[in-house]
Amino acid sequence: MLLIDDLLAAPFRGLMFILSEINNAVEAEQEADERRIMSALAGLNRRLDEGQITEAEFEAEEQALLSRLDRLHGQGEVDAGGDQQR
Repeated sequence: MLLIDDLLAAPFRGLMFILSEINNAVEAEQEADERRIMSALAGLNRRLDEGQITEAEFEAEEQALLSRLDRLHGQGEVDAGGDQQR
């Protein structure tokens, strides 16, 4: 009886393996995206400190990067007033 159970469950185990691998790939891509955004924020701060951009340019670019980071984490987009949109 165990052999029949194993044969019947095999397709489901295969599907679960595939879904697990897809999930791992998605998580790795999200982590890479988060690292890129954080690096861009650090570069943006550096450009502001060095006087390469104005405070207004900094704030606009920072808001865009933070919005991307929020979307990546599934928190919705933050508008200029600080309210969340869904």
